[in-house]
Amino acid sequence: MKKYTYTEQKDTRSGFGAGLAELGRTNPNVVALCADLIGSLKMEKFIEENPERFVQVGIAEANMMCIAAGMTIGGKIPFTGTFANFSTGRVYDQIRQSIAYSDKNVKICASHAGLTLGEDGATHQILEDIGLMKMLPGMTVINTCDYNQTKAATIAIADYEGPVYLRFGRPVIPVFTPADQKFEIGKAVMINEGADVTIIATGHLVWEAILAGEALEKLGIDAEIINIHTIKPLDDKAILKSVAKTGCIVTCEEHNYLGGLGESIAGLLSLNQPTPQEYIATKDTFGESGTPAQLMEKYELNAEAIVKAVQKVIQRKQK
Repeated sequence: MKKYTYTEQKDTRSGFGAGLAELGRTNPNVVALCADLIGSLKMEKFIEENPERFVQVGIAEANMMCIAAGMTIGGKIPFTGTFANFSTGRVYDQIRQSIAYSDKNVKICASHAGLTLGEDGATHQILEDIGLMKMLPGMTVINTCDYNQTKAATIAIADYEGPVYLRFGRPVIPVFTPADQKFEIGKAVMINEGADVTIIATGHLVWEAILAGEALEKLGIDAEIINIHTIKPLDDKAILKSVAKTGCIVTCEEHNYLGGLGESIAGLLSLNQPTPQEYIATKDTFGESGTPAQLMEKYELNAEAIVKAVQKVIQRKQK
């Protein structure tokens, strides 16, 4: 098992803020809009350096999406910022009609996704957003794993023509990917090559998959671990190549198993290479209030749950 270490922990939303600030210095067409959550989205530096390129819409998320769509007509590249729940569920009609259907170059940047929003509870913890967004024709869906990858993704999507949903979170987590990485949309990242099982993880679950890989190594299980940061378009080639070698797979995400990454992979495998699969995801349920760590444990979205799922799927493979 390849060893991963870290010297600091940061929230992925701060990676977005750093990436946006960098774009403010390098791309004059980038503009930012926020729905009254500047601090939560870490947009302060961009606003400080580019006050004329920022629009505070207020608590009017639907208006924000329509304004952003309109700004693209003049050649601007708008980055919208609010919580993931308000970036998708609250404004789905506006995104569908004004952004996706019209193929507008809007970057929908969504913080506080999943259960790890924590104490704010079920009304704010959206676990359906990946499914909502990946079903929209032409929408690219990205879910990053740490501060550095989120910063790199934020910068990369400015050069990509078309609507993008960029999902990130609130809790501080280990920073383990390179600061100088090149972010390639639609390209999986190999975390560890292995032979016994494929573990595919996205977002906060990538670090948990690494911890699980270390625990599995002690049990004599050689896990191949892949970071899927782009859920749509999916890196079909990397997934099929891995399961052809290992013969079984565990998918890991901080999202409902219905509509998420695991469902996309199951569809891919059913058409090309039927393979035993286990899901680490929420099981068709809303969340609740609690600390991120408490919620990840209760809803079985941690390294311990991944280890158990691996043991189960290997038994299925051997039958």
